[in-house]
Amino acid sequence: MYKGKTVLVTGGTGSFGHYIVKELMRKDPAEIRIFSRDEKKQDDMRYKYRHMDNLRFIIGDVRNSESLMNAVRGSDMIFHAAALKQVPSCEYNVHEAVLTNIIGGKNVIDCAIEENVEKVIAVSTDKAVKPVNTMGMTKALQEKLMIWANLNKNGCRTVFAAVRYGNVVGSRGSVVPLFKKQIEEGGPLTITDPEMTRFILTLEQAVKLVFKAAEEAVGGEIFVMKIPSVKIGNLADVMLSSVPESLRPDVKISGIRPGEKIDEVLVSEEEAFRTIDMGDYYCILPAVDIPVVRERYRDVPFVNITEYTSGNTERYSDENMVRLLDSEGWMPTVRSIMVKRGLSEDDTSLRSINRNRIIREMETL
Repeated sequence: MYKGKTVLVTGGTGSFGHYIVKELMRKDPAEIRIFSRDEKKQDDMRYKYRHMDNLRFIIGDVRNSESLMNAVRGSDMIFHAAALKQVPSCEYNVHEAVLTNIIGGKNVIDCAIEENVEKVIAVSTDKAVKPVNTMGMTKALQEKLMIWANLNKNGCRTVFAAVRYGNVVGSRGSVVPLFKKQIEEGGPLTITDPEMTRFILTLEQAVKLVFKAAEEAVGGEIFVMKIPSVKIGNLADVMLSSVPESLRPDVKISGIRPGEKIDEVLVSEEEAFRTIDMGDYYCILPAVDIPVVRERYRDVPFVNITEYTSGNTERYSDENMVRLLDSEGWMPTVRSIMVKRGLSEDDTSLRSINRNRIIREMETL
């Protein structure tokens, strides 16, 4: 599917786009084009993969159709990961979110159609479902544009589809890196609401869905991975469990930020009526009639769910959450705390930690 092809990744220096690029390297494309407006990250990435001769770095912005067209020209596939995705930033910069997430998405569509690109897979978010914030609203409209494009492509071959995902562990602005940073620096550890739930998945899981969508999409679908969730309060407790009491920061309940919800939604009640079960993931079919979609899924039964939310899905156990965070390198350690706080082995606090550890081990024996 990718061998010998030219693949463009918009937002290719972001955490999500970067991982897509890493996976593409294993699939032997002729050229991987990394399109973003971050010169420093492009330079860092160019150095990191200096042994790869099929990477092409292009400075530009999806808001600018001319610079985008230069990147799209001659491409076979596009993974559209460029976005403004921080909820508070979008709330205070609404126009900027519109320009990047909506106008930028439309520019991708126009360029893909003009160049007769084979497939475009847009990366969306659970916040696009029943949106209450600017980021979610702009992403919801981007999804609508991707579906609409399949009906308005002037006879070209391009297939447009999207994927939705939840909170990716380690992505910029997500809760796990924030908690780790606050714990290591001495706090306070700020929790918006302990009862708030979030879908949690790894970058590997999220990108796996992106490539699955690229393989399966016929035009207009939204692919949603089935993933567990966690309560934010439990997540904080799990991350604090690796920290000795004498080094644990104070915990502060900060309250819900502008545009946040208690539970996130990946499939709404309205969408459930046109959602099919594909094993590890759901596939939401478009509300508008697209003949190729109707034909492809003619005999596939719809799911028996009313809504798929982080409040009613399976929950991570504490053990599984520790395992996931540890495997991804996001569990705080005494060593990382020492480095961040400028402590040494001779510090009284660390001697106290060692003494407490010895006492606990003796009690166990």
